Amino acid sequence: MSNIKMLDKKEETDGDIEVSWVDQQRINEFSKYNAKIDDLEDQYEKLKQEKEYLDDVSMELELADEDELVRYKVGDAFVHVTAPEAIEKVEKESEKLGLALEEVTQQVTTVQGKMEALKKELYAKFGNAINLEKE
Repeated sequence: MSNIKMLDKKEETDGDIEVSWVDQQRINEFSKYNAKIDDLEDQYEKLKQEKEYLDDVSMELELADEDELVRYKVGDAFVHVTAPEAIEKVEKESEKLGLALEEVTQQVTTVQGKMEALKKELYAKFGNAINLEKE
């Protein structure tokens, strides 16, 4: 099914809109921000999933005996540590991930603000001759 539709006469443009060098730079900047948003959203999802895994591990470790040794992954190796030590390490990692998630969220908000400002400028000049919406 095609999403092509005819424009109304009032929606049509002259087709002779001149794109200046500055306008092209703004369009390129918008495109870069759009790609950055996609990257940040992917990064956010990965961090969120990793935090969920750590939360699950933390719940499992709560059920372990205090004297029981558990394997804790450090880099590519596993080290035997007590359950309370493992819980402490997992909680620290979870806190770091929480901060990373907040940072990514702030970056997304900042980039979206810049995109909105560019979008207003570009739509003001080009109207319906330009499409800046994601599909």
